[in-house]
Amino acid sequence: MMSKEKVRKNFPAGWNESRVRRVLDYYESQTDEDAAKEIRSALENTTMEVPTALVPVVRELIAKRKSVRARAAKRRKPTPQPASRARRG
Repeated sequence: MMSKEKVRKNFPAGWNESRVRRVLDYYESQTDEDAAKEIRSALENTTMEVPTALVPVVRELIAKRKSVRARAAKRRKPTPQPASRARRG
């Protein structure tokens, strides 16, 4: 059983009860359609904080990934179409 004393709340650095309530209010008042739009947008673009010392490493990883994807796209052969579809063209 909890005592009548104020319960101590622990928040991450930079957060407080007011900020938590604002975030909760935002998401609880959001329509399903707005939530779906936000999710789709997040899948297209994501922003994250990276320590300055790691920025060159992250840039290199992104460049390598883009390079690998570009090479893979060049290697892909077009999917052959069934003869019936090829004649309709």
